[in-house]
Amino acid sequence: MSTTEVPNRQGRFGPFGGQYVPETLIPALDELELAYRAARKDPHFRRELHELLHEYVGRPTPLRLAPRMSEALKVEVFLKREDLNHTGAHKINNTLGQVLLAQKMGKTRIIAETGAGQHGVATATAAALFGLKAEIYMGLEDVGRQSLNVYRMKLLGARVHAVESGTRTLKDATNEAIRDWVTNVRDTFYVIGSVVGPHPYPMMVRDFQSVIGIEARRQMLKVAGALPSHIVACVGGGSNSMGIFYPFRRDPVRFIGVEAAGEGLHTGRHAASIQAAEPGILHGSLSYLLQDDDGQVHPAHSISAGLDYPGVGPEHAYYHHTGRAQYRSITDQEALSAFHQLAEWEGIIPALESAHAIAWVIKAREELGAQNARVLINLSGRGDKDVDQVFALETKSGHRATSHPGEGSDA
Repeated sequence: MSTTEVPNRQGRFGPFGGQYVPETLIPALDELELAYRAARKDPHFRRELHELLHEYVGRPTPLRLAPRMSEALKVEVFLKREDLNHTGAHKINNTLGQVLLAQKMGKTRIIAETGAGQHGVATATAAALFGLKAEIYMGLEDVGRQSLNVYRMKLLGARVHAVESGTRTLKDATNEAIRDWVTNVRDTFYVIGSVVGPHPYPMMVRDFQSVIGIEARRQMLKVAGALPSHIVACVGGGSNSMGIFYPFRRDPVRFIGVEAAGEGLHTGRHAASIQAAEPGILHGSLSYLLQDDDGQVHPAHSISAGLDYPGVGPEHAYYHHTGRAQYRSITDQEALSAFHQLAEWEGIIPALESAHAIAWVIKAREELGAQNARVLINLSGRGDKDVDQVFALETKSGHRATSHPGEGSDA
């Protein structure tokens, strides 16, 4: 089990990470790293962020046993309720930290990319709170899938740019946001939504999201009297999962990152970047990504816009490389089934992203039960944003996803 402190001063997580960007961005990244390292040590910055997370976001979020799910699966399952944050997901933890930092740096304009729209909403929320202008890049495909979040961003005063290039999803939205930043670097702060991108972003986003795991570790000891045996979280770029994993990194706890298999790993329409990827460079860092034989980025596909990304954060690549975490995949159909099942078991409608983590625990229940596992699932967001999409899919198909636990084990 590796407990090496990463990244190093070059922004490397073992062989992964780094800064693969145009030379014009290096001074901006250096400025950002200096500002962030100073802020991290500044008691005033830390106190202000803590107060915002407590009084504005509503932290700490609850952690509790899921009684009916546990009974049905014969596995002790606990849920960390990031869905109860202001704006409905874990994304606000990071955007408040970054926008507060932007204000301290004297930046007047905020830009961001978004897939499912939750990061866009959280960025627009933080910008509105600080009175800053926000512009959000979102793939046209995701604009259609997440129209409610598009309206929420506009309601909060942000301008939404629908990106029509490429696959018209998160990868292309990120490309456009980076182009904007290169052009307007003097007054613009780019709020990246996951543990991806050039150094120092993977480190910075991880640190802001680590509030999840810091709370969860304390809460598990109080609620269960012990640490979990497994922590399960969905992985797209990977901020919610890294946020809960990192504070447990020295503990004897198994990390399970659940990626989107889309329609299945063998269909060519999937987004399981570690399961089916090779090392390569995407959006400023070296990590695992989907690519063809010529090294061109391969389009990703998932029913979940937040997991519809062809890469993964470099620290996740490092965890996979060292064996500190295991990465599994769940199909669209399995995630849809879990979406319904958690609602029926616990009265909680999860985000489709989070439903992938729920689905893996359902799928692996027999092996988890044999291990007397104590499973902690990070419920990264709520499913309000996905209800219309699921309803439309099931209306079109003429039937709903099966809601009984699936067969098989993959623990």
